[in-house]
Amino acid sequence: MLINDHYQNFKSYQIPKAQLIIADIPYNVGNKAYGSNPKWYVGGDNKNGESGLAGKEFFDTDKNFNYAEFMHFCSKMMKKEPKQKGLSPAMIVFCEYEQQFFLIDLAKQYGINGYINLVFRKNYSAQVLKANMRVVGNAEYGLLLYRDKLPKFRNKGKMIYNIIDVERDTKSPKIHPTQKSVKLLGKLISLFTDEGDVVIDPVAGSGSTLVAAKRLNRKVYGFEIKKDFYKNANEWIQREGDQGKLFIPRYEQKEIGW
Repeated sequence: MLINDHYQNFKSYQIPKAQLIIADIPYNVGNKAYGSNPKWYVGGDNKNGESGLAGKEFFDTDKNFNYAEFMHFCSKMMKKEPKQKGLSPAMIVFCEYEQQFFLIDLAKQYGINGYINLVFRKNYSAQVLKANMRVVGNAEYGLLLYRDKLPKFRNKGKMIYNIIDVERDTKSPKIHPTQKSVKLLGKLISLFTDEGDVVIDPVAGSGSTLVAAKRLNRKVYGFEIKKDFYKNANEWIQREGDQGKLFIPRYEQKEIGW
């Protein structure tokens, strides 16, 4: 379910508590938002000169995102830790490098004391960076946050490194400027949840978290306050459902790279 509302109003919808919360929060990069995006230039090519997006922000919510309210929501909507080991809930937050330290400290104020740093490594980069002969950033950052007990982890007894490779997502519709790969989200969801578990994305954007979770037979809820993003994301989710792609049996998941 994708809800066109702010996650602060979650009580109105009586959604169940989550085994996993995934959030790609605003990075607050301001007017540098398109600095690593080809859209800075007309047609994505620096030979054509700067586009109308040069020096612009992605969206105005960057300026007023309330981190304390976000962390409060996550602390309330994560399931309680059970007595048994290996079943505790967690949250994954995509964030800017320096945001990690602030978020770690903030999470502790809400009883979320454990963390593991995550690095998402891409084998591609925007043409803008290459064209300008700058150091090319090919990594994004994130945090796996949990209360006290280590979260549920499902990797068939194998360890996983905190540096995770990201495949380019060329098949999903491009809806949001900071849209995450469905394959990456699917990998994370499959690692930290089981079928039937609840996944929540409080800042759903393109809806890619909902698509990934539904493909893995999880119950998923998302909030997106921007009407255009909500409309396009909801259309994508419905289109995939109509095509029978949202529910993919486990034996087929290998074929799509999960």
